[in-house]
Amino acid sequence: MKIFKIPYERINWQTSIFLIGTLLLTLTVVPVYLWHYGLDWFQALFFLFMVFATGMSITLGYHRLFSHLTFKAHWSIRLFTALFGAAAFENSIMMWCCEHRRHHKHVDHDEDPYDISKGFFHAHIGWLLFKLSAEPPYDNVVDLAQDPIVRLQHRFIHPLAFTMSFIMPTLVGWAWGGAHAALGSFLLAGVARVVFVQHSTFFINSACHTVGNRPYSSRCSARDSWIMALFTFGEGYHNYHHEFQHDYRNGVKPWQFDPTKWAIWLLSKVGLASKLRRAPSEKILLAQLAEAQRQLQSKLETAEPTSSVHGLITHAYERIQKTAHEWAVYRDTQLEVTREKLIELRCELKFAINSLKIFNEWEAAMA
Repeated sequence: MKIFKIPYERINWQTSIFLIGTLLLTLTVVPVYLWHYGLDWFQALFFLFMVFATGMSITLGYHRLFSHLTFKAHWSIRLFTALFGAAAFENSIMMWCCEHRRHHKHVDHDEDPYDISKGFFHAHIGWLLFKLSAEPPYDNVVDLAQDPIVRLQHRFIHPLAFTMSFIMPTLVGWAWGGAHAALGSFLLAGVARVVFVQHSTFFINSACHTVGNRPYSSRCSARDSWIMALFTFGEGYHNYHHEFQHDYRNGVKPWQFDPTKWAIWLLSKVGLASKLRRAPSEKILLAQLAEAQRQLQSKLETAEPTSSVHGLITHAYERIQKTAHEWAVYRDTQLEVTREKLIELRCELKFAINSLKIFNEWEAAMA
């Protein structure tokens, strides 16, 4: 029997001690504090504020602003996200964006820092606990190095992270209610909040590459998960994001929960954000249409020719092929996409999705 051996020589001790230590404190000392002192409104609101400030600094700042350049931001927004992003203890903007850009370029391959094909644990936290490869060069974030705020944050990231994440909450708690409030703020708005925000981010790398739907593309493992969107300020719509990574929106549908998208839009209305990038509506619909076409083709290959729904799937596939061909000709002529053409495309997409739904229900009933 093969015995699993921990590769001690490859353990990233500093990171591992921090991640495991904060988790253990959250699971042990935090409940003891709450048992003795309870949870007052100040500690609850301060915890929520720090979750919002640090979590939004990662999603709005580190991710959509700096990694993907989906919009331009005023220096005050860049400074805010640099300060509170440091408090998330997910390293500097330059390091985070360097790894994230590599993830998009090499998704599901060995060069992907949190490659899901190496397992859920690796994608979630294993890639941080173990030094599986040398630290990459910063050759893919040369543009970010031109920003003085980014450069300064990168230079002082560790003292800045400790100050913003632990020292500042402790001092705020002390000013509010003395020693026990200072301890509570350190444990709740500091330690427990770090664990919550970090693992919310980690679940995008693991859960959103494992569970969920792929309505826009099945070329990579990224999936849409509305549940994860609730905990990550809208980052859960990961399949869309991988297909249209330069769109400032992740939840592209109006009803999808994406507070980061709403925050960027609001900032643009007060002059703190500009040049918001959006994928054209027809490109989004055509991506969905292409994925529906692929799924219909897959169903045709597995469906029995004599089955009651085979004709429906065949008709839907032929119809969607015809639509795709018409749009290819339409784009070649460089005609303006009209509202009527978009409505027509949405109707074809709806028909294809309904056909797939009928086939899936029939397949389940036959199982």
